[in-house]
Amino acid sequence: MASKESIQKRAARVRRQIKKVANGRPRLSVHRSSKHIYAQVIDDSTGRTLAAASTLEKDLKGSLKTGADQAAATAVGKLVAERAVAAGVSEVVFDRGAYIYHGRVKALAEAAREVGLSF
Repeated sequence: MASKESIQKRAARVRRQIKKVANGRPRLSVHRSSKHIYAQVIDDSTGRTLAAASTLEKDLKGSLKTGADQAAATAVGKLVAERAVAAGVSEVVFDRGAYIYHGRVKALAEAAREVGLSF
């Protein structure tokens, strides 16, 4: 199992590459735990969160079987994309953190693309 330090290094490496190609676009950051998934659209120039969604929200929590499957990730992706578009954001850069682009992370990204975010 990877140590906490190596995971943080990998996340920092991914974030460093993202900031090089961002060109002022906000980033869609994903965090997944064993029970939930979280997504935020962050403007790094001002340090503000423009939109956020997670499986802990009441409207999602009641409708999902669990917060840790691809259906939950799809719901969170759609919700965060709707909120970002409402906030005036249409283009983002995807920050997968230390996670590989597979499974729940991929499901969240594809759902956000369907709603109208481009990355």
